[in-house]
Amino acid sequence: MPDKNQPASNSPIERRSFLKSSAALGTAAAVGSLSLSQSAHAAGSDTLKVALIGCGGRGNGAAQNATKGDENLKITCLADIFPDKVEMSKRILGRKLGDRFEVPDENCFSGFDAYKQVMETDVDVVLLCTTPHFRPAHLEAAIEAGKHVFCEKPVAIDAPGCRKVLETCNKAQQKGLSIVSGLCWRYHPSVIATVEQIKSGAVGDIVSIQENYLAGTLWHRGNKPEWSEMEYQIRNWLYYTWLSGDHIAEQAIHSLDKALWCMDDQPPESCYGLGGREVRTGEEYGNIFDHHAVMYEYGTGQKIFHYTRQMAGCFNQTEDFVMGTTGNAKILAGVVEGKNNWKYDGPGGDMYDLEHKALYNGMRSGDIINNGDYMVKSTMMAIMGRMATYTGKKVTWEEAWNSQEDLTPKSYEWGKVEIPCEIAVPGQTKLV
Repeated sequence: MPDKNQPASNSPIERRSFLKSSAALGTAAAVGSLSLSQSAHAAGSDTLKVALIGCGGRGNGAAQNATKGDENLKITCLADIFPDKVEMSKRILGRKLGDRFEVPDENCFSGFDAYKQVMETDVDVVLLCTTPHFRPAHLEAAIEAGKHVFCEKPVAIDAPGCRKVLETCNKAQQKGLSIVSGLCWRYHPSVIATVEQIKSGAVGDIVSIQENYLAGTLWHRGNKPEWSEMEYQIRNWLYYTWLSGDHIAEQAIHSLDKALWCMDDQPPESCYGLGGREVRTGEEYGNIFDHHAVMYEYGTGQKIFHYTRQMAGCFNQTEDFVMGTTGNAKILAGVVEGKNNWKYDGPGGDMYDLEHKALYNGMRSGDIINNGDYMVKSTMMAIMGRMATYTGKKVTWEEAWNSQEDLTPKSYEWGKVEIPCEIAVPGQTKLV
């Protein structure tokens, strides 16, 4: 977790400058030279040692995916803010992974600084699966320590965090370290093939994209008398913008990422939208909204319409609708309809396993992967949309990227601390 006095990057980057500075960070950016410790794995004979930082449900899942991504890999280190989460992971992963799980007590860490202790171990790879707020600091520490990274989405919850992550990804590129993103649809065979169809002209020129991520409600951990407000919020992190980025970033970012992918990873020029708290109005639901609707626009006239909500008892749908001049596509369905009818009928595969397979294959072959470019842009698109719904204003990419809104609390302590959790009111909340 970040040091309480850790400065954020304030260097303004306009849209064109962002594209230029991040151009080298592609989906499979090869690096010409490897350090001695990295090249030791290139022959494919050494056991890769992996640390899990963030021992919740996604973290335990990622650890299992990691072992399916490489036959000669072991989980050797665990870390989480909460010691009970570490103990839970030891039980779950020890039972499910067998001899692929070798975590001695001295490699189990808890507390706000647990991630720093991980970086002092001999692990080759860290899985960053904590609450999103802590991602920029954890990623920076991992790259500084010379570790390869699997980095869950989103990569930040505010613009200063995104700028810091972009800087770190550029450092990883220079050091020959892999960063594979948890934006997993980019590793799904059917989705890859469908996007390739779209980008090769199967629907003609893209006119608009509609992204639906209409879902039900998620978990709530409740409260306990012995928990401080800080502990309560971190254990229920979904419902606090400073921890999750709101569900437009934490969950619906997957839809925005696919739209960005179809647009050649070029971010939009501006957006506006609406959102609010219609159903989840109680204090236990923190300060996030329960619905967002955002329209992103490009200078070419192309538009992305993004709808997301988390409500029980409603119509649910997750799908990407791409409308073109000669046809339409549904990305998750794997179909194109119109002038060039097409349906995916190729091989399947578990995208959660395949993203890890790509990471470890790249490490062993020296074909280092750096997903930094699109994982930062997709995160920033989600934050930009949240800015628009929270303020009720039209927001440009430059305004969003250069925002000085820093949602970091004044300190990381279990006692009473000042935590940024004001509920936004469109038309009154200011764009910072």
